[in-house]
Amino acid sequence: MNTVVLSDLHIGSRYSNSEPLKGFLEGLPGDAELVLNGDTVDRRRFKVAPLHRKVLDLLQEESRKRRVIWIWGNHDWKYLPPEPGNIEFVRDYSIGRRLFLSHGHKFDYIMPVARPLLNLIRMFHDRRVDSGGEYVHVAFAAKKFAGLYRVLRNHISTGAIRFARKNGYEAIACGHTHYVEDIKMEGVRYLNTGSWTEPPISCLLVNNDSIELRRIH
Repeated sequence: MNTVVLSDLHIGSRYSNSEPLKGFLEGLPGDAELVLNGDTVDRRRFKVAPLHRKVLDLLQEESRKRRVIWIWGNHDWKYLPPEPGNIEFVRDYSIGRRLFLSHGHKFDYIMPVARPLLNLIRMFHDRRVDSGGEYVHVAFAAKKFAGLYRVLRNHISTGAIRFARKNGYEAIACGHTHYVEDIKMEGVRYLNTGSWTEPPISCLLVNNDSIELRRIH
């Protein structure tokens, strides 16, 4: 069985790259199952714009052709689209003991504490936009604070690896941090598929022989 894993599509957000996403979904191999690893929609700002509706409709259509697993993240927790088709909604998903898939927010104990700082970043962002600057996703803005961002990423990857070791998984893949990674620590491989709101855009390809993180754009 071939599996394609995407995360952090943030459909509904002004930053979601819905047009290339639509093209990617239409070009999926016929024998592949699709796993959406969290924050598929940006529920906090969700508006059904025409292109976003097309992408959601396409996910429904794909669920009638192939297995589609929707893992809930922090932005789409317990969200159900109006027409879910045969999409399976889960908290986590695993491919045997080879790979555990989780959005990653359950390993995140820093973000709730850092919420005031993120709100401050948003405030500066909004002021910059009011002065004529362009909109950027809050995750992209947060990456400007390299030290803090590194601490957050390392915190989540460490927690994910610890979970995988404890439960006997060879590898674990997350999203949440909007940062593409492929590292190995303490005998466990940690992968992160990044996001569809800012480059690089990547996916995870899994088959019987390999687990490959591949850049799309």
